[in-house]
Amino acid sequence: MHAPSEEKIGDSKGIFVGELKQVFNHFCKYHMKILLDFNAKLGRENIFKPTFGNESLHHDRNDNVVRIVNFVTSKNIVV
Repeated sequence: MHAPSEEKIGDSKGIFVGELKQVFNHFCKYHMKILLDFNAKLGRENIFKPTFGNESLHHDRNDNVVRIVNFVTSKNIVV
C-alpha cells in the first residue's frame, strides 16, 4: 500500500488508514507484520516516547505520524 504524503488534502489519509486496518485484520494469523511509513515524521515530543522511544531524526512531527501512532496503539503493535 502507498501512504499519502503530508501535502495530500481531502479524505485520502483517512481512506488509507481504513485500508491499512483491513490489511492488518486480513493477515491476523501471522506472528510478525512490518509497517513502513516514509511519509510520517516522528518528532521528539514526550507524548510519542512510550510508543516509539527516544530516537527520532526530526524535532517536530507531522499529521501523518499522529495517524500512525493512533493505528499502532489501537492494534497493540510494538514499534
